[in-house]
Amino acid sequence: MMDLSFSLDLSRLGQEEPRAEEKEETVRDLIIIGAGPAGLTAGIYAGRAQLEPLILVGKSLGGQAASTSEMENYPGFPEGVGGMALTEQMAAQATRFGAEIRYEEVTRVDLKVYPFLVETHDQTYRAKALIISTGTSPRPLGVPGERQFIGRGVSFCATCDGYFYRDKTVVVVGGGDSAVDEGLYLTRFAKEVIIVHRRDQLRASAILQKRAKANPKIRFVWNTVVDEVLGDTAVTGVRVHNVKTGEESIIPADGVFVYIGLVPNTRLFEGQLALDENGYIITDKHQRTNVPGVFAAGDVQDPWYRQTVIAAGTGAVAAIEAERFLAEKAYEEAEKTSHTEAQ
Repeated sequence: MMDLSFSLDLSRLGQEEPRAEEKEETVRDLIIIGAGPAGLTAGIYAGRAQLEPLILVGKSLGGQAASTSEMENYPGFPEGVGGMALTEQMAAQATRFGAEIRYEEVTRVDLKVYPFLVETHDQTYRAKALIISTGTSPRPLGVPGERQFIGRGVSFCATCDGYFYRDKTVVVVGGGDSAVDEGLYLTRFAKEVIIVHRRDQLRASAILQKRAKANPKIRFVWNTVVDEVLGDTAVTGVRVHNVKTGEESIIPADGVFVYIGLVPNTRLFEGQLALDENGYIITDKHQRTNVPGVFAAGDVQDPWYRQTVIAAGTGAVAAIEAERFLAEKAYEEAEKTSHTEAQ
C-alpha cells in the first residue's frame, strides 16, 4: 500500500528519535487519531460528555474534506461552504467543549496492551479508549514520472495548487466526483482543463457532469489512461493510450491533477485490527472494531460513500460508544475494588 506525503518536515533533520523509555507518558481516557470531520465530530461529542478527549491531528487539520474547494451538500449551508472553513469551525467547537488538539503525528500504536499505547515523535500516551479516524490518501497513478514531478506539476489537490496554473493547461485524471469537482475549480485559473477518463462516461453526480460539460474551458478525453508523466525540470505533458484502439499520443500540459481513488491510512494498524481486502478497518454499526475499546469512524472504515456528512455521523456514534465503554470499565473497576475491600 502506497502512502504519499506532500510536504517534508525538516525540523528533525539530524536529531535522534527519542527512545520509548525517554518519552513522557500520559494517560488519557480517550484519544482520537485524526482530525477530519469524523475525528472532530467525535471530539465535539466526547467533549460534551466531559471526557476531555485528546485529538492528535497528524499531518493536517481537516483531512480530505479540507482540500475540497466548496461543499454544496453539507446540511446547514444553503450557499455552500469551503472544506477548510467547515473543519476549522468543527475544531473550534470541539475545543470549546474541552477537547485538546495537538499537532502530533502518531508513529506507533500497540493495541495488544491496555490502556492502549499510542506513540508520537516526542511523547507516549496511554488511552483507555481509542477512536481511529485517520481517513484516506489519494491513490497514485503509479506511472513513470509521477513521483518525480510531485510539487513540480503533479498534484493531488486543486484547492492547494490551482493558483499556480493561471492561464495554463492542466490535465485532470479521473471521472468521479472529486475529479470533476476539482476540474471545475481549476477553470477559475487554467485556460484549459483536460479531463482524462478511462471510460466513455463519467461516474460523477449528475449536477457536476452537467456543469462540467457546459463549461467551455473543459474538454474530455475518453477511454484513455495515462502511461507516463513527461517533463524535464517540470511537467510538460502526459503520454496516454486509448484503451479501445491502443493508439498512443501525448497531451501537452503544464500540470497533472490525479483523482483516481483513495487508499485508507491503516498501515499503523495492520496485524492489530481486522481490515478488509482493501485495507479499510472493519466495524459494526456501533463503529466498534474487533478490539474492545477501539472504535473507527470516517473514511478509514467507509469504502462506499466517502461523504463528509456520513463521516461526521460515524464520528458521533464512535464517541457515544466510547463514552459507554469507559463508563462500563469504570463500573467494573469500582465493583472489583468494592469486592476486594469486602474480603
